[in-house]
Amino acid sequence: MIAVGLRERKKTETRTALSAAALRLALEKGVDDVRVDEIAEAANVSPRTYNNYFASREHAIVAGITAARALQVAEALRARPSDEPLADSIIAAFAAQYREPPTEALALITSTPALREAYLDSVAELEPPIADVIAARLGKSGEGAEVLAAAVSAAARLAVRRWVDLRPSGLVVVSASSIEDHLREAIGHLAPALR
Repeated sequence: MIAVGLRERKKTETRTALSAAALRLALEKGVDDVRVDEIAEAANVSPRTYNNYFASREHAIVAGITAARALQVAEALRARPSDEPLADSIIAAFAAQYREPPTEALALITSTPALREAYLDSVAELEPPIADVIAARLGKSGEGAEVLAAAVSAAARLAVRRWVDLRPSGLVVVSASSIEDHLREAIGHLAPALR
């Protein structure tokens, strides 16, 4: 039992070191000038180990930001009133993450098409903490909570994609509608299942 905990902790530490190195190098050198072997070296692992954790440098770069965001969404969701409808709690928790002033890392992501795509795909990393909250609030466990969390993740990804419209020219256009409006529309389809 202890060995599994240690192994998981080591995996988490390696993933964190790789994503931190990838983001730091991307900020220093630019995304196009970062190589996988540089990321691996900066994290003190082999390129082969790197490939066990990330499919691309873009996914490694956004991983650090999304991991922090997952924790923030989960904390915001847990802090919502327990008598508030769960769909409303989820909308508020996600929307709060997009009201923060952009950081240098988020500016890098929004200015690089490949990073934007990886970032939108990374919304799935929010599923485990959302599943925990769904299980606690609705009394669902196991697969039921995981399925609902996956549905919430998909709805949030669609809402963010509609809010931040990437044009073929590479231009990013933020919708005139608020992120809350897009989240309310997308997650609204799940409201009956979240009661």
